[in-house]
Amino acid sequence: MIKSHAKINLSLTVLGKINSNFHRIETIVSFISLYDEIYIKNINKKKHKILFYGKFSKGIPSSNTVSKIMKFMDKQNLLKGKKYSIKIKKNIPQKAGLGGGSMNAASIIRFFLLKRDKLISKNKIFELSEKVGSDVKFGLKLNNTIQLGNQSILRFKKKIGLYVVIVKPNFGCSTKSIYKKVRIFSKPNLNNASIKYINLDKIKVLKNDLENIAKNEYPKLENLINFMKNLKHNEFVRMTGSGSAAIAYFKTKNASLNATKVIKKKYKNYWCIISKTI
Repeated sequence: MIKSHAKINLSLTVLGKINSNFHRIETIVSFISLYDEIYIKNINKKKHKILFYGKFSKGIPSSNTVSKIMKFMDKQNLLKGKKYSIKIKKNIPQKAGLGGGSMNAASIIRFFLLKRDKLISKNKIFELSEKVGSDVKFGLKLNNTIQLGNQSILRFKKKIGLYVVIVKPNFGCSTKSIYKKVRIFSKPNLNNASIKYINLDKIKVLKNDLENIAKNEYPKLENLINFMKNLKHNEFVRMTGSGSAAIAYFKTKNASLNATKVIKKKYKNYWCIISKTI
């Protein structure tokens, strides 16, 4: 079984547009103990067999990140003509900003290419990941990651060490729709030296530029975030990615457990889970 961990954006700054479809962003990405479960085995068939099941599997289209990455690898003969059964138990909700689909694709790349075939260059693997989605590259390694404004990637092994209480409302946010509404661009906050001094105090003063857009679109999300900011002992509260999941960060497990009880009492129909940065 392969663990496909959810990613969280500790910060996200929109700096400008690359083209009509993509924006230039600066972000700090971490990974949490919540994960999808991926099972892979070789089959004697003419086509790959891809199956999603579990709580958050409903509505995944036939053309998805996993089918796309398998198609790209087939085109380049990276699988040597072999076909596979891939079953994925979806424990990560869709349209939450947790990168479930992108991390599934990254996990597939790690399984087939990074661990099994050292003849494939890192640049080739990076290019392959970009064909599927801009977030996939983050999951090629499960280290904390900074993406700078020039889109270069810095990995750091220093642990964030926080408990997280994730709340996803009973609606999702469309990444494309949220980014379309970005009208103001920010200045960079990070540089190559940032990797040396990233800590809780630094992260707390950063923000997610997409959060206000999402809150304007969904007043219920704004109400949720304001409620979570009043939870006892939280270090900060921030939306991840383009939403709709909001995350409260805590230093202790006990504080996160108490917060979860309060949230579940107030928001009975929202998905809420405790996890931890890894």
